[in-house]
Amino acid sequence: MNIPFLDNLRKRRVPDSGTALMSAQEEDPQGIAQLLSECELLRARAAAAGIGLDDSTASLEALDQMAPRWRDDPEEIPWLGNDAGLYLGTVIVRTVPGAVWQVWPDGRPVVRLASGREVDVVAAGQQWAADGAPELSRHYAEVAEG
Repeated sequence: MNIPFLDNLRKRRVPDSGTALMSAQEEDPQGIAQLLSECELLRARAAAAGIGLDDSTASLEALDQMAPRWRDDPEEIPWLGNDAGLYLGTVIVRTVPGAVWQVWPDGRPVVRLASGREVDVVAAGQQWAADGAPELSRHYAEVAEG
C-alpha cells in the first residue's frame, strides 16, 4: 500500500508518535483514514467466521453475532478491541455525514461528528471485545442519531 505521509515520517525523527500522527493527519487525512481502516486482525477473524467486512452497518450487526472465541486468549482481547474500535470508526466516518477522524495529542484516534462531539471508538471497541456490550451496531446507532 502506498501511503505518502509514511515516507515523510520515516525520513524525519519525531520524538512523540502522537505528534507525528497528528501531523500526518493534517498532511494526508485520506491516508490516515485508509491506515485506520485496515483492522487486519478483526478482518481475519471475521473472514474465518464467514463475515465480510464491507464498511456497512450490516457488517457491524454481523460482528455483534460472531462467537467471541478471542476471549479465550486474554492477549488477543486488546488487539481485537482496538481493531473493532477502528472498524466502528471507519463505518461511522464513511456513513455518517460530517464525521471525520481526529487524532488526539497522545496519538489516540477518535471520530469527530459534525456537531463537534468526539467519540472514542477505540474505547468502545475495547469494551465490546472484553464483554460484548454495548454492541458495535448499537453504538453506531447512538452516534448516527446525533
